[in-house]
Amino acid sequence: MPCFTVHIRDEWLAVPCRDTTNTIRWLGHEALKRYVKNKPDNGGITAVKDTRFVVRRCQGLGLLDADDTVEDVLEDNDFVELAIEGDTMSPDFIPYEPGVSHLYPFTSICYISLDGNTLTSTDLVNLGRGLYKIKLTQEAERKVVQARELLDTIVKENKVVYGITTGFGKFARTVIPVSKLKELQENLVRSHSAGVGNPLSPERTRMLLALRINVLAKGYSGISLETLHAMIQAFNASCLSFVPEKGTVGASGDLAPLSHLALGLIGEGKMWSPKSGWADAKYVLEAHGLKPISLKPKEGLALINGTQMITSLGAEAVERAQAIARQADIIAALTLEVLKGTTKAFDSDIHSLRPHPGQIEVALRFRSLLDSDHHPSEIAESHRFCDRVQDAYTMRCCPQVHGVTNDTITFVQNIINTEINSMCHFFHCTQNCSTTNFRGETISGGNFHGEYPAKALDFLAIAVHELASISERRTERLCNPSLSELPAFLVNEGGLNSGFMIAHCTAAALVSENKVLCHPSSVDSLSTSAATEDHVSMGGWAARKALRVVEHVEQVLAIELLAACQGIEFLRPLRTTTPLEKVYDLVRSVVKPWIKDRFMSPDIEAVHRLLLDQKVWNVAKPYIDKYQTEYIPESRPGSPTAFSLEPPASPRKRVRHE
Repeated sequence: MPCFTVHIRDEWLAVPCRDTTNTIRWLGHEALKRYVKNKPDNGGITAVKDTRFVVRRCQGLGLLDADDTVEDVLEDNDFVELAIEGDTMSPDFIPYEPGVSHLYPFTSICYISLDGNTLTSTDLVNLGRGLYKIKLTQEAERKVVQARELLDTIVKENKVVYGITTGFGKFARTVIPVSKLKELQENLVRSHSAGVGNPLSPERTRMLLALRINVLAKGYSGISLETLHAMIQAFNASCLSFVPEKGTVGASGDLAPLSHLALGLIGEGKMWSPKSGWADAKYVLEAHGLKPISLKPKEGLALINGTQMITSLGAEAVERAQAIARQADIIAALTLEVLKGTTKAFDSDIHSLRPHPGQIEVALRFRSLLDSDHHPSEIAESHRFCDRVQDAYTMRCCPQVHGVTNDTITFVQNIINTEINSMCHFFHCTQNCSTTNFRGETISGGNFHGEYPAKALDFLAIAVHELASISERRTERLCNPSLSELPAFLVNEGGLNSGFMIAHCTAAALVSENKVLCHPSSVDSLSTSAATEDHVSMGGWAARKALRVVEHVEQVLAIELLAACQGIEFLRPLRTTTPLEKVYDLVRSVVKPWIKDRFMSPDIEAVHRLLLDQKVWNVAKPYIDKYQTEYIPESRPGSPTAFSLEPPASPRKRVRHE
């Protein structure tokens, strides 16, 4: 029989429906009858039939017409919200927002096999987006079973071991009776679920859950295979706990966020799924045929002790930073074309004298996009014999500025990938380093401390911010007629039209915000847990603000890309290089040229989405790859260097401003 879960004020009610040709009005009245029945004062409702209400789906908050039939607008086990006229929105009801989920539907069943050792930041982000489900390797299952057997032996022998048969933190010397061990673990999860703020998005909660599963798959925590399989089932069904974004100091791991993650899995607190939207966890699990986890000794601690929130958010930050850094080179090259800049500063001989990997890579990308022999440019040809000999630093020094960002991203990515596959936990079941056999020892270590990812993500924020800082200055040059030789603010009839005036202000505002956000959080520490945890990393804030910095960088570069494409309109009919024309065409597929003023925010968001989806990179990458594999002009005999005073050996070699 179809059944629907209806939320009224502070309660969730299961309402069976034998006849799905009944109307939504009927469903509302049935739910109200059940609500009134449970209230000694009838919930203040005197007559159910006379009560006015609206019904909406929990997922997406779409209003349902009272005269529609249930079978036309709902599916079995759907979740709906009933709001009584005159009520404010129930404080117990969490809407489908904040944040629209971009989880991909499972069009095919693709799995990533987790073993605790081989997951990457790219894999983790894709798991968050819903591109894959999870399963364990056989070796991971063997290790999990072996570790759990050791834990069960400890309990049977009544050994005193921290967190298994004792309390936590200041209560480490308090021995807990065997009959209370399950309650001990449940109380740990409940008491530590003390976070505040908006919930993590579904994507980020999936990343958090996937990473916790990966760490437990290493087989050192003492988690049972039954519990780990239950977590995997919840992940594969996208049953995701309410995890507030604030509350971790990143010391004994991310205790508060991971406790909220565990709270939903044991059937308490709130949970989200694509099917239900936000609802009580026990109803969401039930709707997907899942049972709440029943915690065994030590399992509460196993679920909440680790750096997984710092690391999962850090994985997203570093992946997005890498994507925007690549595309920043393309955008800057397009701006250089519009501002009629020189390519001499990207000569390979210059960069071989200061051979930082990132600097060399960026200079090579610029040559790949702008080399005159490989990609003739009518814009470049138009100013080949002008009297300018060098450009402003915002163009000339891109390899140096963008380059160190690239090198920092690589450094941070290595740390994050190490952290993803590390046991950031108390080592209760240790392995001998030289064998595959367990030593049978329980050791309380400090691998839960978040200093590594915290420091790395502070570095990331500082480094990636520079892409926005230099981009905003290039946007200023594009908009300033005394610097660009283009109309003021890139629009005709200036005065009547303001063009890109305030778009540039937005870029400046975001850059200014980033300057504050780049203050490192990991230099701070506050003693917690009655001085037991007397040095902390503050890594949760490092991760969250790194993500915000990256998002601002994406938006600033979106504005520069819009401005550069608008600048090309004033250089027509001249064309730039083939790859940059492809980038221009991509932008114009979502944003029209500016003829006169119009609502600009949608244009910025449309181009921001191109950058998020890496479409700018995907358009230019084939040309960059082809150049780097088939045409390396600096290796040709007689090719001029940046320091040559002789004319070019080949008349086809065009170096701008000569």
